[in-house]
Amino acid sequence: MEGSRPQVYISRTESFSACHRLHSNVLSEEDNKKLFGKCNNPNGHGHNYKVEVIVRGSVDPVNGMVMNLVTLKDYMDQRIMQVLDHKNIDKDVLYFKNIVSTAENIVVFIWKQLEEVIPKDLLYEVKLHETDKNVVYYRGEMFKNG
Repeated sequence: MEGSRPQVYISRTESFSACHRLHSNVLSEEDNKKLFGKCNNPNGHGHNYKVEVIVRGSVDPVNGMVMNLVTLKDYMDQRIMQVLDHKNIDKDVLYFKNIVSTAENIVVFIWKQLEEVIPKDLLYEVKLHETDKNVVYYRGEMFKNG
């Protein structure tokens, strides 16, 4: 098709270490222990997270890039690494004051952090590996109630 350019997906991965406690302020201590088990330890527990940010767009005919990877690296450092690495997510990140720090909520938080600096039409997906076996994905989609 004349005038069209290839759409390409690029990704960058970083790793960070952080601790958290799965605990809901709206549940009783007993219900929290029952629901979250050992992940409700009052002193928290840690993970070595891996986060992958995927952007997509058309290849610029002048510079040959969808997005400069150095820029993406800088955004990830500012918006993910400086905020979450070696932190207690529940105590050091205000967003989680009243939000349970599940992997699902952490990946949404990371998306929100990045969408402030990466154009929405470029930010495609954030993948968060909480463990080698537990991975969550988010693409900025919202469900409508009703």
